[in-house]
Amino acid sequence: MAEENKRKTSPAEFVNQVRSEAGKVVWPTREETIRTAIFVFIMMVILSLFFLGIDTVFGSVVQWLLTLA
Repeated sequence: MAEENKRKTSPAEFVNQVRSEAGKVVWPTREETIRTAIFVFIMMVILSLFFLGIDTVFGSVVQWLLTLA
């Protein structure tokens, strides 16, 4: 029932609404973008090393368990 009360938006009105909302977007500065990219790269390296370590430990445990069988 609530959908029946909604007014249809014309394509022109939709485009005007999109332009209005796009004008409110605050883009990051070049410095913020570079800083964020460096942070993401550092976190990627740390997490990849962490998961490499976990995978190595679990792999060793599985290999050890398989030698017992």
